[in-house]
Amino acid sequence: MALLAVGGRFTRFGLSHRKVVARTIDSFTTPRRSLSSYLVTPKELHEALKKNSPSPVSPDPRVIPLCAAWFLPTDGRTGIQSFRELRIPKARFFDLDKIVDERSPYPHMLPDARRFAAAMSELGIRKDDTVVVYDTKELGIFSAPRVGWTLKVFGHRNVHVLNNFRLWVDDGLPTESGELYSVDCCPYPIPEFDPSSVASFEEVKEVAQDYNKEGAEGVQILDARSHGRFLGSDPEPREGLSSGHIPGSISIPFSMLLDPDTKAFLPPEKLREVFKAKGVNAEKPIISSCGTGVTACVIETGLDVSGGFVPEKRKVYDGSWTEWAQRVQPSDNLIRKTQS
Repeated sequence: MALLAVGGRFTRFGLSHRKVVARTIDSFTTPRRSLSSYLVTPKELHEALKKNSPSPVSPDPRVIPLCAAWFLPTDGRTGIQSFRELRIPKARFFDLDKIVDERSPYPHMLPDARRFAAAMSELGIRKDDTVVVYDTKELGIFSAPRVGWTLKVFGHRNVHVLNNFRLWVDDGLPTESGELYSVDCCPYPIPEFDPSSVASFEEVKEVAQDYNKEGAEGVQILDARSHGRFLGSDPEPREGLSSGHIPGSISIPFSMLLDPDTKAFLPPEKLREVFKAKGVNAEKPIISSCGTGVTACVIETGLDVSGGFVPEKRKVYDGSWTEWAQRVQPSDNLIRKTQS
């Protein structure tokens, strides 16, 4: 027996064993139309959607645009508003404020595997679908890398980030607007979580305490927040939270990795120049951090597409500064207010 999603409810239907085996074999032997790299151009996505657009009828893998629109709490706009106003046709909306660890006191923390699978099921996304995550026209690259990273952490193999929606709109490619429409749910299997890509508070604290000590591993912490927040001269967007930085961390505001006009990622060679100028060593482990773990993933994606920074040596600090500033004690001296 197999499960078919109909109108948000699962209905059983019969398939012979021979047909099930044949379909399984086909899924491994039929060539997939793959996108060229993790970052996808508007033209590449447009062509892929014409060939493999989302369809509730076909069981074949599809290309699904996934909107990750999100704004800082001080912005006044919301992601869902932006999605309603302008989106790629047939896109789904991944809510960074809701698909989270609901037990955590910190925003945007990774959900558990069951919550992630339930969200993907509700979005009508299958395990073998190719998902292309994108941001808002207003901000350019901002929150899509976080959702792309989340899918990768939970083992969704075919995931990409659009570079970017602002260029999609400027190129005159199709868009739509209006209220959300329903999609058919589908069974998304509960995945295995990959903890090797995530840095915990305890791990980051150990790195900070070892900074400048003889024999330390030399883990590099890259901070994506604005330089003013890093120095402690500008306030954090969340009231009551101290600004400053983790001892030994390197300030790389995520905007440095983007084209100033299009807000798309710089070419790989330019990204390498930025990291080199900041003294980032590709031979040493790297932890990316920010305010709440969102733009840390802009750095993580920049490291990925620039080449030379192996995945096994890269992690994202999920709790980032919001957790750090609330959990370290004043006596620890682990919040620095000047450039280190």
